Amino acid sequence: MEENEKNNTFRSVGTYNPKSGGFGKTVLVPFLSGIVGASLVMIACFGVPEIKEQIIGSKETNTNVEKTQTNQVNATAVSLTEYSDTAIGVAAKVIPSIVGIEIEYNVNSIFGRSTATATGSGIIMSEDGYILTNNHVVNSSSASSSYYQVSQATSIKVKIYNDETVYEGKIVGADDQTDLAVIKIDKTGLTPAEFGDSESVKVGEFAMAIGTPLGLATSATSGIISAVNREVTAENRKYTVIQTDAAINSGNSGGALVNSKGQVIGINTLKLSGDGIEGIGFAIPISSTTEITKQLIEHNKVIRPYVGIQGRELDDETARRYNLVEGVYVQVVEDFAAAQKAGIKVGDVITEFDGQKVKTVEEINNIKNKHNIGDIIKVKIYRSGEYKEIELKLEEQP
Repeated sequence: MEENEKNNTFRSVGTYNPKSGGFGKTVLVPFLSGIVGASLVMIACFGVPEIKEQIIGSKETNTNVEKTQTNQVNATAVSLTEYSDTAIGVAAKVIPSIVGIEIEYNVNSIFGRSTATATGSGIIMSEDGYILTNNHVVNSSSASSSYYQVSQATSIKVKIYNDETVYEGKIVGADDQTDLAVIKIDKTGLTPAEFGDSESVKVGEFAMAIGTPLGLATSATSGIISAVNREVTAENRKYTVIQTDAAINSGNSGGALVNSKGQVIGINTLKLSGDGIEGIGFAIPISSTTEITKQLIEHNKVIRPYVGIQGRELDDETARRYNLVEGVYVQVVEDFAAAQKAGIKVGDVITEFDGQKVKTVEEINNIKNKHNIGDIIKVKIYRSGEYKEIELKLEEQP
């Protein structure tokens, strides 16, 4: 109608001739009559629902479709349904495999003797009662200081998911160096956890920590993997760990860090705390525990090869100052140890161990621990201005 009106206006202006019949008769009257007629037709059409729907309904429908499609896109972009379902499934699978541990021990101090308790978590390894946890959970004597002395655990109580019975636990084996321990309860029919491959873990993937923080049984927190192969030092020991922002609190120690498949990828062990620190927790990679736990069960301890020295790092500056070379300066050689039998002496500088350059005792230990007892290792030393290569036979650590 607007197009016709414009055309009519355009023609009217263009065809206006004041000498012919009057303007009202030739232009204005027909124009007004057209408007009135068209209006009556439109009013009549809008009175019929089917015609009204055909005229404007499709436009409204298209608008609604566009709005619906837009809403669907936004809903998909922010939907947490899939994440929530994953978390629910993981928790349901893993929680029955996590136990709460409570230990009791004696504390001797200048104020006398008292009894104390602590809590932790554990991961069921087998249906017949073997449970993996941290050494510091069941061996609180590692917390002793010059002000007080903590005894070995006098009792270990284990609580299982959906079981009112409290079971007495016994330490099968513990290893302070890796902070791992295996305990056992007299119970069968347990639900063992599924262990995954921690070496394939990637930064950013889903992670859930399950344990007994602050005594709150079977608590689950979720987050992501923040870092892998992170090196941290605690209690004068260096650990290579998985970092996560899933909340880890006191009592989570020994519990499980699991992936989106509900597989254990780590043992929750450490956290950073203090002002300005949030969401920085660490777990021992599960793949690194396999050989340790096997030995703890079979031998009640970890049998490691042994060198028998104490030393310190010699960096380039220190070495030049004392007219030596970079490497590990030997300060102590233990009696009857492998190092003594091989001919290593105090004052020697170990520059290579098993063909690899070394500067710290830790590097020597890392190389050594990849070998078996009885293996022959070639050691390059610097003594009295000369290099010398000797052979060392690894022995069992006493």
